[in-house]
Amino acid sequence: MSKIDTMSVNAIRVLAADAVQKANSGHPGLPLGSAAMAYELWAKHMNHNPADPKWPNRDRFILSGGHGSTLLYSLLHLFGYGNLSVEDLAQFRQDGSLTPGHPEYGHTVGVEATTGPLGAGMGMAVGMAMAEAHLASVFNKEGFPVVDHYTYVLGGDGCMMEGISSEAFSLAGTLGLSKLIVLYDSNNISIEGSTDIAFTENVQKRFEAFGFQTLVVEDGNNLEEIGKAIEEAKADTTRPTMITVKTLIGYGCPEKQGKASAHGEPLGVENVAALKENLGFPADKDFYVPEEVYENYRAIAKEKAKAEDAWNALFAKYCETYPDMKALWDKYHDVHAADGLIDDESFWAYEDKPEATRNLSGIMINRIKDVLPNLIGGSADLAPSNKTNMKDAGDFSKADYSGRNLHFGVREIAMAAIANGLALHGGLKPYIATFFVFSDYVKPMARLAAIMGLPVTYVLTHDSIGVGEDGPTHEPIEQLAMLRALPNFNIFRPADATETAAAWYYAITNQTTPTALALTRQNLPQLPGSSKEALKGGYIIDDSEKAVPDVILMASGSEVSLAIDAKAELAKEGMDVRVVSMPCMDLYEQQSEAYKESVLPKACRKRVAIEALTDFGWGKYVGLDGAYITMKGFGASAPYSVLFKKFGFTVDNVVKTVKDL
Repeated sequence: MSKIDTMSVNAIRVLAADAVQKANSGHPGLPLGSAAMAYELWAKHMNHNPADPKWPNRDRFILSGGHGSTLLYSLLHLFGYGNLSVEDLAQFRQDGSLTPGHPEYGHTVGVEATTGPLGAGMGMAVGMAMAEAHLASVFNKEGFPVVDHYTYVLGGDGCMMEGISSEAFSLAGTLGLSKLIVLYDSNNISIEGSTDIAFTENVQKRFEAFGFQTLVVEDGNNLEEIGKAIEEAKADTTRPTMITVKTLIGYGCPEKQGKASAHGEPLGVENVAALKENLGFPADKDFYVPEEVYENYRAIAKEKAKAEDAWNALFAKYCETYPDMKALWDKYHDVHAADGLIDDESFWAYEDKPEATRNLSGIMINRIKDVLPNLIGGSADLAPSNKTNMKDAGDFSKADYSGRNLHFGVREIAMAAIANGLALHGGLKPYIATFFVFSDYVKPMARLAAIMGLPVTYVLTHDSIGVGEDGPTHEPIEQLAMLRALPNFNIFRPADATETAAAWYYAITNQTTPTALALTRQNLPQLPGSSKEALKGGYIIDDSEKAVPDVILMASGSEVSLAIDAKAELAKEGMDVRVVSMPCMDLYEQQSEAYKESVLPKACRKRVAIEALTDFGWGKYVGLDGAYITMKGFGASAPYSVLFKKFGFTVDNVVKTVKDL
């Protein structure tokens, strides 16, 4: 290793240690141990251009061990990404800084994914590798590899312990994603001490079983061996690769290296000084980097820019040679391609017959796929039930990456992380699907999608006790409230074809918010009053005679038709009733106060919420004088028609509840 390489590696370490120490909070162990492998990768093997962080054919790098964020911030600063300054590093973990505790996509230039929950970055990396494989199969022509890049992901023992990693890498091996390279920072230390207390498996054998090439670098400071391993990983064109790099946590700090205390707490002022002396840096200077090190990084960055220059020339010639592919490329990357569907009558058309909203969603998917060629998605082994298969769109597989139907197997949490990776990569519009009750598995990665502002779509079928015979384990009760509670996340529970179309229209046209659709297994009638007003989240579907009705019935999904039927009965007894459909509380809350007053006037205090799920979240609309017809327990196993009667979802019970008010 040359002197300048040594100094460049140690600059990463010193900056990371200083940032954590100044904040008096953070995780110095990973950056100190992994600095050499990160430098070798970024400086000598990874195609990237700090001057244009978003160029399409760049290699992607995800720090799955997001707690080691100062490693990434130091790299971004040294390479010149987004003018991330020493002052920014000194503001690590402070309010409003560009260097938050864990990397945040869209907040700091050069961060490819928001990471923190261990293993999440591993799953998102698989999604990025799948995106690269699919786009390459669609766009590449002989002599024109316009999509040709690698996805690198770095994580440690914690990432390998989390089950999401095994789910994601099992699929990656099955699919033969050879452009995926996993760097395993193996230091045998976790927060509680040696990993031997809870983690003794042979990780390499596990990855071999997944279908990975596995390589081992015994010395995490040997740049030459790390480089050889990366090139060997690239040379395997049939398998993804996992490179185990054996490191020393907290490397360079005499009192802390190799110890659990180096993981998640500052080294201490004296130990930072000792680290700097040990690495040949001035002990009395904070955030100090020699000018020759900066010059080295600038020279590397200048050289890296040539890769983009070459690609730009290649792409220009490609567009000239294949104008039809240029038009397709533009369509893949046009975020407004579906906007015109708002006025497309064929998109909103439906047969006037009872239909399950999961079936209606399946019809919508197959309409959308012809408008959006970059629509890609699938289910966690439930496509026939979720109705998510795109007809004549092919299956994404090791034999053919051009297929648009994804098969995730029974791997819900990895599926959700992969969807994030597909969206983060760019050029694709992903959707995923499972039963609504299993959104419990989806939620952690859906939460990250909401934080990142990714427009991923979640198709969640079998949405209530309407599941019926499968019983309480498969009947979602509290899941709707859970997803409604997520900031920047919209969940629709449509009542019929029009509301289902509205949900899908919103999902594919918004740019910054994930959208979920909770859909029925059982058939529902088409409702005369439903309309595109569903895009407001809540609206009057069957109005009262008076401006201020005697009673307002509020419902979503399968219970809207019940409310309408109950209104007809109450009218016979002289009651003036308004029915409000609330397919998406999240969007309703975004409407003006004037609009909300027109739908739910404050003067009408007699209100009933009807939903075959928990009542949690309805209180702000029901008020102190209203009532609920909702679930209080976990359901039962019986035909759905029996269960709706058993739990009070009948016209008679709605009428009785209103009278009791």
